[in-house]
Amino acid sequence: MHQNKLNPLSRHTKNSAALFEKAKKVIPGGVTANIKYMAPHPIMMEKGHGSRLIDVDANEYIDYLLCYGALILGHGHSRVYEAAMNQMKKAGTTIFGTPHRLETVLAEKLISLFPGIEMVRYTNSGLEATLLAIRTAAAYTGKPKIAKFEGHYHGGYDQVLLSVNPEIDMAGDETEPDVVPESPGIPDYYRKNTVILPFNDIDATETILRNRAHEISAIIMEPVQGGFIPADEIFMTKLREITEELGILLIFDEVKTGFRLTVGGAQNLYHIKPDLTALGKVLGGGFPVGAVGGKKEIMEISAPDGGRDILTAGAENGSKKDPLFHSGTYNGHPTVLASGLATIEVLEEEGTMEALLADTALLRSGLEDIYKCHDIPMQTVGKGSIFNIILAEGSIRNYRDMAKANSTLRSKIDYELLKLGIYTKPLNRYSMSAVHSREDIERTLDAHDKAIKIIRK
Repeated sequence: MHQNKLNPLSRHTKNSAALFEKAKKVIPGGVTANIKYMAPHPIMMEKGHGSRLIDVDANEYIDYLLCYGALILGHGHSRVYEAAMNQMKKAGTTIFGTPHRLETVLAEKLISLFPGIEMVRYTNSGLEATLLAIRTAAAYTGKPKIAKFEGHYHGGYDQVLLSVNPEIDMAGDETEPDVVPESPGIPDYYRKNTVILPFNDIDATETILRNRAHEISAIIMEPVQGGFIPADEIFMTKLREITEELGILLIFDEVKTGFRLTVGGAQNLYHIKPDLTALGKVLGGGFPVGAVGGKKEIMEISAPDGGRDILTAGAENGSKKDPLFHSGTYNGHPTVLASGLATIEVLEEEGTMEALLADTALLRSGLEDIYKCHDIPMQTVGKGSIFNIILAEGSIRNYRDMAKANSTLRSKIDYELLKLGIYTKPLNRYSMSAVHSREDIERTLDAHDKAIKIIRK
C-alpha cells in the first residue's frame, strides 16, 4: 500500500522506473525536455503504431498525447513513411544544404490554406518560428517591446517565458497582469520589454494597448490558449481592429492549432488575417519543423539579395543594406517537408477532417455523459480536434479560470487511466488523430468509467 502511494504505477511500469533511474545519471532529471517529466517517473515508450503506444514493459496504450498534438495521422502512417523514404531515395541524400524544389511546393500549399500567409520562411521548430516572427515584427515596426497574453506559451526562450502559468498571488491585477518570469536565468531586460495582456478581456486589453501603442511592435497570441481555451469571436474581431488602428502587428501562434481546427488553422475559423503566423507540430508529419508566414511586405525584409553577408569573412559589405537576419542549416529540410506535405495531402482528402472532428465531438460528449452520471462537475473545453477535461462548473475563458478546476481529482483519474491503457500526460489536453477508431473511443469511455469507480472505492 505504501509503495503504491509513492508510485501509483509501480506494478505496471517497473522497467520504465529502472530506465528512468539510469537516465538520471547522464541526463539532468532523466528527461530531455522538462515537459516530458511526470511523477514519479515518465513512462518510457518502445514502439508506436496507429493510435497506440507500447512501453518498455509491453503495456499498450491508446495515445491521446500524440507527441503533444503533432501526430494528427497517428504513429507510422504509411503515406508519411513513404514520402520520407521516397524523398531520400530519389534525392540520394538526406539533405542538400541548398535551396530545393519542395521548399516552394510546400510554401505554395501553405499560402493556399492560410488567409494570413503570402510568403513563407522555414525553421526547425515552433519555438524558432515564434522567435523569428517576433524579430520580424520588431524590425518592421522599429518598436522595442512585444505584448503577450497571460497563460499563453510560445516556446521556452527568454522573451516569452513570462506569465505562462504564474501563481495567482504573484500575477497581479486581472485587468493589468504583472510580468512573472517562469524560469531562473531570464534577464530583467525581457521583463521590462514585455507587456502582459488579459486574455478574452477586450476592454482591459484595449486600455493597455492604447496607453502603450508607441512602444509595442506586436502582439503574439495563441488564438486558442494552450490549444483548448478559445478566444471569444468578438474579442478576436475587436483585437484585429485595434491592432490595425494602432500600427501593432498581430502574430498568431498556430503551432498547436494549425491543421487541427481546420486545415488552414484558427484564422479560417475566426475569419482573421494576422500579420504573421507561426506554424509547427503537424506541419512536420512527426519530424522537427517550424514555419513563419505573413504579409509579403513584412516577410520581404528578410530577403538577403543585395544585403550584407555577416557570415562570410572578407565579403564586400560596405554599401549594402541590413536585411533581417534569419538562418539555420536545417531550415527547409527536404525529408521533413516531404513528410509534412504528405500529411497535409491526407488531411485535404474528402471526409478526413470531417471524420476527425466528428469523432472528437463523439468522444467529448461521451465523456461528459459519463462524468454527469457520476455527479462529477466536468466539461470538455476545446475546438477542433483538441480538447481538455476540466473538472469545474462555470465558463473557462482564460488562465485564471483554470483555478476553478479540481486538478487533484483529475490527476488521480489520469493515473488510473494509465493503468487501464489510456495515455496522456496527467492533466494534459487530449489530441485526436485521424486513425483513432470508434473502438478506441468506446474503450476510452469505458476506461474513464472504470477509473472513476476505482477512485471512489
